[in-house]
Amino acid sequence: MAQEFIKEGYEVVNHEEVADVYVVNTCTVTNIADRKSRQMLRRVKEINPKSILVACGCYVQVGEEELKKIDEIDLIVGNNEKKDIVKIVENKNKEMLNNESVYISDVMHQKDYIEFGPTTYTEKTRAVIKIQDGCDRFCSYCIIPYARGRVRSRRIENIITEVEQIVEKGLQEIVITGIHIASYGKDFKEDIGLIDLLEKLNEVKGIKRIRLGSIEPKIINQEFVDRLSKLEKICDHFHLSLQSGCDETLQRMNRRYTTEEFENGTKLLREKFPNAALTTDIIVGFPGETEEEFNKTYNFLEKIAFYKMHVFKYSQRKGTKAAIMPNQIDGKIKEERSKKLIELSNKNEGMYNSKYVGKELDVLFEEKDGEYFKGHTTNYIEVHTKGENLENKMVKVAIVEGKQNYLIGVC
Repeated sequence: MAQEFIKEGYEVVNHEEVADVYVVNTCTVTNIADRKSRQMLRRVKEINPKSILVACGCYVQVGEEELKKIDEIDLIVGNNEKKDIVKIVENKNKEMLNNESVYISDVMHQKDYIEFGPTTYTEKTRAVIKIQDGCDRFCSYCIIPYARGRVRSRRIENIITEVEQIVEKGLQEIVITGIHIASYGKDFKEDIGLIDLLEKLNEVKGIKRIRLGSIEPKIINQEFVDRLSKLEKICDHFHLSLQSGCDETLQRMNRRYTTEEFENGTKLLREKFPNAALTTDIIVGFPGETEEEFNKTYNFLEKIAFYKMHVFKYSQRKGTKAAIMPNQIDGKIKEERSKKLIELSNKNEGMYNSKYVGKELDVLFEEKDGEYFKGHTTNYIEVHTKGENLENKMVKVAIVEGKQNYLIGVC
């Protein structure tokens, strides 16, 4: 959206600065996210009361009536309508909307992926490529399928075109992302899946690294891993969203795999990618999670030995099955369980990093921070080193020290 505005001559400023237009792209993954979105919407309008304030994003899709009660909002724009956001704002500015302020269509009826055109979110050395939208998994704690709709995959030729444009900008790494990328292609009539797309992307000249976003554990089977391991540009960092290490909890969450299936997937990946960094998401305090169930999760996580774990305390989300489940867990218990898992994650990360002291690693450097340049290895370990003009350069680095969250090396 920012790039759409820039193309039309707008200047993007910090959200705390005076602006003519404020666009708040809301999140709705938890009730807390809803509240933070409402707070931000009210706050930015105070900076310039004469500005046009736009609310868009996922909260808009599921909370239209709540947002209509916020007087500060001038325009409410749904996910499908984001592509037209500049036109909608300019028509509002010209008083061409006849007081109309809500632009939301039902995403559940959207069958095709909506292209924004040649726009890419780019960092200094990598670009984030969105390959699909929507999710049809309906996990019992998640509102996202109602906010994003059914699975809609982007055509391979459009993705390839975007990546070729990125190469021309000099970027060397792409990150494949979406709402549920493991489901890529399931809505096509052709027999095309995520691995087919990755094989095509691996052929694009100029791209040196292909990094995967969060992937569904069920996609990790022998054929997928065999084909993936033949792609020399694939980064050996895999984020497998587990959520719980207890089968009973996974069943209540409506996650469609068992801990045994998950463990088998990690073994397949580690066989083909010996230095793979495996990361995951874990929810603690899910409704009905007993001490015994939590201990099963802890023991399973210890066994898998993830490089890093993102730990979330379960938060009720109105409109989901889990929000009305019995045996909601006390906040203090959630906090205790969260601390235990974070301690385990920190221990694993430190041990994993220490393995690389004395070794040489390829690092793609991104930016300078003080006297050090910072970059990442293929398996997404952060490396700091001193040097000159290292930004967006791939360099071999000798690791001399392992810290808790990063490595220190010399070129």
